[in-house]
Amino acid sequence: MTNVSRSFTLGALVVSVAALAGCSGMSTHQRDTAVGAGIGGVAGAVLTGGSTAGTIGGAAVGGVIGHETSKDKK
Repeated sequence: MTNVSRSFTLGALVVSVAALAGCSGMSTHQRDTAVGAGIGGVAGAVLTGGSTAGTIGGAAVGGVIGHETSKDKK
């Protein structure tokens, strides 16, 4: 299995787990944070060739972006 296909498999797994993690009980703010972390983790894994640091860093950045974009606009 190549690194790219392994990264896509890991990404699909992360997205599946995030989707099945019971988002129905989450607020919109929490759901957006979780979705951002999932997408960021996949992007980090793909961009760094599947490195652990890239995946975790991408998830962290994605979570922050998802959290910030879901705030109420005043």
